[in-house]
Amino acid sequence: MHVHILGICGSFMGSMAILAKQLGYRVSGSDANVYPPMSTQLVEQGIELLEGYRSEHLHPHPDLVIIGNALSRGNPAVEYVLSEGLNYTSGPQWLAQYVLHDKWVLGVAGTHGKTTTSAMLAWILESAGLHPGYLIGGVSKDLPSSASLGASAFFVVEADEYDSAFFDKRSKFIHYAPRTAVLNNLEFDHADIFDNLAAIEKQFHHLVRTIPGNGLIIYPHEGASIETVLRMGCWTRRQQFGIDVPEEICKKLAVKGGVFWNATLHDQAGSEFELVKYGQGSSGEVMNRAVVDWEMTGLHNVRNGMAAVVAAHHVGVDVSSAQEALNQFKGVKRRLELRGEVGGIEVYDDFAHHPTAIAATLAGLVAKLAVVTEQSRLIAVIEPKSNTMKLGVHQDQLAASCQAADMVVWQQPEQSKLDFEALVAASKVPAYVFREVDEIVSFLEENCRAGDRIVVMSNGGFGRIHEKLLEAFDPGPAGSHRL
Repeated sequence: MHVHILGICGSFMGSMAILAKQLGYRVSGSDANVYPPMSTQLVEQGIELLEGYRSEHLHPHPDLVIIGNALSRGNPAVEYVLSEGLNYTSGPQWLAQYVLHDKWVLGVAGTHGKTTTSAMLAWILESAGLHPGYLIGGVSKDLPSSASLGASAFFVVEADEYDSAFFDKRSKFIHYAPRTAVLNNLEFDHADIFDNLAAIEKQFHHLVRTIPGNGLIIYPHEGASIETVLRMGCWTRRQQFGIDVPEEICKKLAVKGGVFWNATLHDQAGSEFELVKYGQGSSGEVMNRAVVDWEMTGLHNVRNGMAAVVAAHHVGVDVSSAQEALNQFKGVKRRLELRGEVGGIEVYDDFAHHPTAIAATLAGLVAKLAVVTEQSRLIAVIEPKSNTMKLGVHQDQLAASCQAADMVVWQQPEQSKLDFEALVAASKVPAYVFREVDEIVSFLEENCRAGDRIVVMSNGGFGRIHEKLLEAFDPGPAGSHRL
């Protein structure tokens, strides 16, 4: 069977391509932009990549075309599929039909942290010998690829709330029918799809409606929007987790057979914390304790790790085994990933493209750098390229999200409704705006010094800016360290 995937280099579609390859299909795919790390991974898997959406890419006709949600009517490949009457489906529908139909699905949903939490959860299950299948919207450093069929009944899936396809406007996660569901957080995003936060909450409630009564919903303590979702109706057991919640409150939340999970921080960077399980008694007794001492930093990653532990515990992984796996966890590419160091300047890559995620990334790096040196400047370089960003929805939040940095450099995309003059005026730290990537590279080459830490944030390729920066800073072989 020949499957052709339109939009194959997207994080979800690329991971799905790997699953199709493992099922024994011939897999090819097209995309407007082919760039690492997903393109590299797909080529390594023996998957044929074609640049652009030309009709000739569909010759001879494949048995099935899977159409990504980034494509719409008017796209030449989409129009060819429809005019020729080719067999087509959406990515989530294909995944549900061919992979998930007989699995215990562990779905990880939320505005932020889905990829990292999914990677943590899959790694914990793998380390515990459960050999799960998984589909992760990114490239894990701990797993051989972003997707695998696995060798057990368990399947971890990153459960995205974005729409399924131009012909199916339901959220992707509606197709997955998880038995274990993580609802990490919920904020307004995807303004090109949803009119407001209430519309997203409604989709999340549609997800809740699909979770069986003997399943489990896992969500953070004091998550207001998620509580709103659950008040619409919930028929499933629930467990909460929190950070530095006072013990008397933990016990109160866990009494009478309930369970509450708490992380007690040992440092503000979140690089070490004690994981405590309360419950299974009339007074909320402490059932388990374990200290996580890992490579990750930031409170957002502590929350991600907590959610992964609770989900793994639901399928039988004990707390100590989960803790040991987290201690070994190396992370996900493009999540505060060090791309290289040249002349004492470090360049990081991060996928953050929402004000909350930007703030969390910067806070995590600040905490990390404070341990290493207090002399480093933190420079944020941001491409606000997501559809929501370009619509100007987060205008009032963006400047504040960057205040942990010492300098902010913005790339101004074409056809953006963001007011960059107002953004610079509202910034409490020096801020600069450029239209071209090469202009940013030249500016930083002139103004950076040894000890600076540059974190590049974008949900796209950003014109290979990471490589260009490392090349610009490179004084020669003796001064460079590329990863």
